[in-house]
Amino acid sequence: MFKYILERFGAMLLTLFLVMVLSFMIIRLMPMNIFENPETPPEVQKKLEDELHLNDPIPVQLFYFLKNVITDLNFGTSVKIRPGADVFSVIADRIPPTVMLNLLSLFISIPLGLICGTVAALKRNTWVDNLISFLIVIFISVPSFVFASLMQYSLTYIWPIFPTLYDATSPQLSIRLWSMVLPILALALGPIATIGRYLRGELIENLSSEYLLLARTKGLTRAQATVRHAFRNSLIPISNTLISLLTGIMGGSLVIEKMFAVPGMGGQLVDAIKAGDHFLTVALLLFYSATSLVTILIVDLSYGIIDPRIRVGGTK
Repeated sequence: MFKYILERFGAMLLTLFLVMVLSFMIIRLMPMNIFENPETPPEVQKKLEDELHLNDPIPVQLFYFLKNVITDLNFGTSVKIRPGADVFSVIADRIPPTVMLNLLSLFISIPLGLICGTVAALKRNTWVDNLISFLIVIFISVPSFVFASLMQYSLTYIWPIFPTLYDATSPQLSIRLWSMVLPILALALGPIATIGRYLRGELIENLSSEYLLLARTKGLTRAQATVRHAFRNSLIPISNTLISLLTGIMGGSLVIEKMFAVPGMGGQLVDAIKAGDHFLTVALLLFYSATSLVTILIVDLSYGIIDPRIRVGGTK
């Protein structure tokens, strides 16, 4: 198991390296110049370009960039958003709102999706199943920013229950969390529907399997057989969807953060791309990639917890 973890961790580091190289190359090939401020004196601009090797060919720029990353863990400085500041010091203040928004959305999505999928499977072909299936289709088909707009209009304008924008200045955590309810719900609806749809299909298939009939003949009740066998076996395919769910939530948060004025990394990534802040853009893309790869590693390691057969096979 330890060898497997090392192999997966090494593959994750290699993937991060390739993402960093590709991100740097693509960003530097963009037509926008990294210095486009007409107020900057020409001699100052030339000095900065020489320091950052911007007048050299792109492979040479990539060499110096990788050299600074490997030797000093220096990913460059911001030249537009906060000129002269280290890129990770720029995004440090933006990490907590983004992490809180994405993790809370995921933590809400998983239990609610499991409940919806289980109820729909146990109440198959009833009005409950039809209602849940109809809502699942709606939540999957409609983008999160559409639900965000509807909730903003109905729950902040018509019925002023929630604040329209995120209150980042309040010292009280409860007020900040209350102002984040709508963006969390907007991001959570799609993943809830995705988990419910997958679990319903897997659970219906397992409920009609022969091993569940054998468990019933051994004296287990329907609830015991469902929880101990059918539900647990249905979680293995569901765990694969967590990777796409996290990346989907993080991608959707780029727009949601802008709509609700959440001072997170999604809005900063959009601002960095529009401003042409190349080093900051690469650092943000690397952060999103690292988060996704860590999630993949955790999901892979969780297979042995969900299914004992994987643990037995891994020890041989």
